[in-house]
Amino acid sequence: MMDDENSGGKIKKFLYLNRKAPYGSIYALESLEVVLIGAAFDQDVSLAFVDDGVYQLVKGQSTDGIGMKNFSPTYRALEMYDVEKLYVDQASLEARGLTEADLLVPVEVLDSAQMAALMAEQEVVFSF
Repeated sequence: MMDDENSGGKIKKFLYLNRKAPYGSIYALESLEVVLIGAAFDQDVSLAFVDDGVYQLVKGQSTDGIGMKNFSPTYRALEMYDVEKLYVDQASLEARGLTEADLLVPVEVLDSAQMAALMAEQEVVFSF
């Protein structure tokens, strides 16, 4: 079991980089599950959404036609796990005709330089 900083353990900065659309592969759901595990161990967790990963946060998702569980409401529960740092790549949003208003949770939209700086300051980056 990991200790927190107050008991002598070190809190690491984890970034989960989401690049894939929410359905059609297991990447998005696996990322979400790993994020919740990291948060349970009191790590400094951030999520970034780039490329088709921005579709994971789009409002009004319906999986009725593909027979999969819609896990998008879970993003609204992340705050309960102290996961409050969500970042979205501005160019990825624009390339898909989306705006911040299309997303189901509050995010910080970053340009390419800001996204690169965010990645550089992390101790661990998981790419899904």
